[in-house]
Amino acid sequence: MSLLTSHLDLIAPWLGSQRWFASKGRLPELELIGSWQIPAADARVHTHLIMDHSATVPVLYQVPVTEREVPLDDADEALIGTYPNGDDTVYLYDGPHDPAYAEALLRMITGDATAVSEGADATGRAFGNVDVTSILAARVLTGEQSNTSIIYRVVTPDGPLRVICKVFRALHHGENPDVVLQSALAAAGSNSVPHSIGCVEGEWNDVGQPGGRARGHLAFAQEFLAGAEDAWRFALRASEAGVDFTADAHALGVVTAEVHRTLASSFGTRAPSAQDIAETLGSWQSRLQVAIDEVPAIAELRGSIDGLYSAVGDLDWPALQRIHGDYHLGQVLLADGHWILLDFEGEPMRPMLERSRPDFALRDVAGMLRSFDYVAGSLGSTDQAAAWTKASRRAFLNGYIEESGTDLRAHRELLDAFEVDKAVYEAVYEARNRPDWLSIPLTALRRLASRSR
Repeated sequence: MSLLTSHLDLIAPWLGSQRWFASKGRLPELELIGSWQIPAADARVHTHLIMDHSATVPVLYQVPVTEREVPLDDADEALIGTYPNGDDTVYLYDGPHDPAYAEALLRMITGDATAVSEGADATGRAFGNVDVTSILAARVLTGEQSNTSIIYRVVTPDGPLRVICKVFRALHHGENPDVVLQSALAAAGSNSVPHSIGCVEGEWNDVGQPGGRARGHLAFAQEFLAGAEDAWRFALRASEAGVDFTADAHALGVVTAEVHRTLASSFGTRAPSAQDIAETLGSWQSRLQVAIDEVPAIAELRGSIDGLYSAVGDLDWPALQRIHGDYHLGQVLLADGHWILLDFEGEPMRPMLERSRPDFALRDVAGMLRSFDYVAGSLGSTDQAAAWTKASRRAFLNGYIEESGTDLRAHRELLDAFEVDKAVYEAVYEARNRPDWLSIPLTALRRLASRSR
């Protein structure tokens, strides 16, 4: 039995049970596109790029694996399977959970090393001068949905350092905005993103691309802010306890505007064309129709929503620029009293090239406003929670307006329209995944629709 056959036979049933596998309920139909190897101690390390054809649109996955002749201690949950090799048994593990892969990956990034190609190429690229003297520990961050992150404790000549390396599971042709935007922000001196350490860039066969090869990012390493608190949990606890959050929300608005300004400076802006606006309005209408089909209660609001969309089409729209793209409280940390923004990857289900296009900063603003709404909704929409959310939303907008110098309230209908579109998206998501939370976006849609009349 060949290595390829052995690995794919074991990976196929395992893949369908992973959190990041997009085609839940389908039996994977796998094709190996290419692989690469990096040298590692104690194990053989392969990274496979595997196309799953079971979905309507095929998805390319990155699957790092390690081969061991002796089982790893306390790693049963990471075991993909075993297969015979002569008289021996080979144990195949999910790479990020194996210290051998974790160390080899970080060494590859910080050392600008090139992998041994087996149909796919991979090269480490260091962004700074982080010299890793030794790696003390590595563990996988739990709870992620679409990627796998490894947390390291390392030693450098400047002292100890925590590093997080995100291994992208679903791959796309094109630069990953999470790498590009955070690295640019860090290079511009922003203290509102973690320090970037480096990445892995890859190339693989793709008949749909010019020249038959696709290129993209495979992994991204940056400083890990130990002790930082997730903004969603911080805000939820404050709302539940009735603690005033307006100063924190105002500061978050300021930081958001600062990041938008730096992105605009780093990547430029352009005035939206009539086609840009028409495409945005068209996408809103398409998403609204899908939502009405899946959530019939939205149909009664269609007239008001259509009226809002029609009205904003004649307004002056702001410039297009690079943005976060999937902005909410879960993408922000509170570290030493300062807000830190994370995960600039954009909406995971959108093609990478779409996520890398200039967009309207109002989309990020609307996303955060919706996130404040979710705080109240998740607590049962008590009067206290609703008042907390209203005050926090207002303070966030005030902070953004003061820092950006742009009065978002001058054309509030446009911001409302972006928020409606986000709530429409949320309604479909909740109907499919969390029906008990469907009332949160529906309540927002009713409020916003009534304001547009």
